[in-house]
Amino acid sequence: MRIILADDHELVRAGIRPFLDELATQVEVVEAESYDRAMEEAVEGPIPTLVILDLRMPGMQEGGLANFRRRFPQTPVVILSASVEIEDVLMALHEGAAGYIPKTFGGPATQNALRLVLSGERFFPSFALEAAVESGGIARRGVNGGEQPGSVLDKLSARERDILTLMIAGGTNKEIARQLTVQEITVKVHLRNIYRKLGAANRAQAVRIALENGWQTPGTQAALNH
Repeated sequence: MRIILADDHELVRAGIRPFLDELATQVEVVEAESYDRAMEEAVEGPIPTLVILDLRMPGMQEGGLANFRRRFPQTPVVILSASVEIEDVLMALHEGAAGYIPKTFGGPATQNALRLVLSGERFFPSFALEAAVESGGIARRGVNGGEQPGSVLDKLSARERDILTLMIAGGTNKEIARQLTVQEITVKVHLRNIYRKLGAANRAQAVRIALENGWQTPGTQAALNH
């Protein structure tokens, strides 16, 4: 797997890279500090599996994302941005982005969003989609593969939220049980309730629904390591 990570801030690249390295057994992450450098890496090397572009880096202009899509139609392109402005989200949608990930997302949440993109789905946070719908920029159905759940996360109890947070951070049932000092069977019961309330058939769908609704997971990876 070859990933091009383009962002003009070295600290941003350094923060994301460890989570990219975990996306597959063999991952080559090529870093670029500008749009032009990212394009050079894509053209000169093997066709990238995934391209991640910062919306505000040097050389990134309107049409830049679409240009990547034309040159590499089989490669998903994801926008990584500090902006949650509707105009930026709509631009990404219209130019064919496979996803739009705010920089406010934690590493585990970003990683899960990228896994969804690599599986062939599209990822756009629901808060951005709802604003786009209200502005008349897009239809309500079809961007993330269905109608947006809205306040579906409000149905979860405090304990279910704890479990969902640790699950999104990558915790197994056994690790979650240890962290919360409960039996593993208890975790499984809560997971069934989470799936039912979110309308999810499995773990992957539950993660997707949570992320699409703007779920934030600060510090959960550290929690799992203690």
